[in-house]
Amino acid sequence: MVKLRILINLALLIVLSGCSLNKNNMTNLEIVKSTYEGKTSEENGQNLAKYVAEDISWTEAKGFPYAGTYIGLENITKNVFSRLGSEWIDYKFTPEDYVASDDKVVAFGTYTGTYKITGKPVVARVAHVWKLKDGKIVSFEQFVDSQVVNDVMK
Repeated sequence: MVKLRILINLALLIVLSGCSLNKNNMTNLEIVKSTYEGKTSEENGQNLAKYVAEDISWTEAKGFPYAGTYIGLENITKNVFSRLGSEWIDYKFTPEDYVASDDKVVAFGTYTGTYKITGKPVVARVAHVWKLKDGKIVSFEQFVDSQVVNDVMK
């Protein structure tokens, strides 16, 4: 009887205080958005690192300069983000829309930036497909017009 009263009082306290047991949990869509909508690239990277699964699979499109599938944040950083940061000026993805369903989120948008060696700017349409499980990003796949990117690198 005492345990029941404690549970009822605790439930009342939670309801009356406006608390929710899931208040701090983000939806899959909110998690993905957080990887794009930080004030800086560094903030986006920190948000990504916060939500990736240890064995995340990251696939850059076939034909893209950084094509391949990389496992784990360290490999992704080394083979994708470090290269983007060192080879491009102001390289970024600007999301325009999202579609979310269960454990999948798709982000549509545009890559922009200037390739340092040639000085040529790029504008390429892109879609990113994210899969999440239990609030962690387990995979990422890029779909992009790779030819546009490769052309500015020549």
